[in-house]
Amino acid sequence: MSEQQLSDSGLPPVQRVVTGHDADGRARFRGEDHAPLRMVPTGDAAMLTIWSTATVPADNNDETEGRDRETGVTLNGGSVIRIVDMLPHSESPMHRTNSIDYGIVMKGAIELELEDGHKRTIEEGGVIVQRGTNHRWRNTTDTVCRIAFILIEAPAYLHNGVPLTEAKPEQVDAAYGMMESPAAQAD
Repeated sequence: MSEQQLSDSGLPPVQRVVTGHDADGRARFRGEDHAPLRMVPTGDAAMLTIWSTATVPADNNDETEGRDRETGVTLNGGSVIRIVDMLPHSESPMHRTNSIDYGIVMKGAIELELEDGHKRTIEEGGVIVQRGTNHRWRNTTDTVCRIAFILIEAPAYLHNGVPLTEAKPEQVDAAYGMMESPAAQAD
């Protein structure tokens, strides 16, 4: 691998390979890049959107570059895959999104706290299935934690027939109001 710019977290950039189809309907490589994660305005994490879809189910005929869609934390009506480097001794606000989220801890460990105060530590290689619950992420270690998050829109959880209110990080803490944009990810 050639000399790559480190992510703002100090970890290596992420390799992304995208496939598609040629004019004859045959599989082809559409593109490949190595992109560093960039610090979010709050300074507690670095992020990189890998891909997004405008709809669920996804439309493989949509040739839009998935990294170029404006996403925010989740994408209403669609899906997002994002890599997050959570810095040591940092935490997110307590939040809930109308999505099902799959989190795969690639490096380090992360603590997941639910609104009732119960906590679990997810170690490297562990997988989190986050089902629209109110939660916070906390890196209690001295090292960066890298997580791959796949977020897919879902209807709000119904409690006694009433949908629970979504509370995205940018809705509960003004410091999170400026999520990464595709332009901020470019070198």
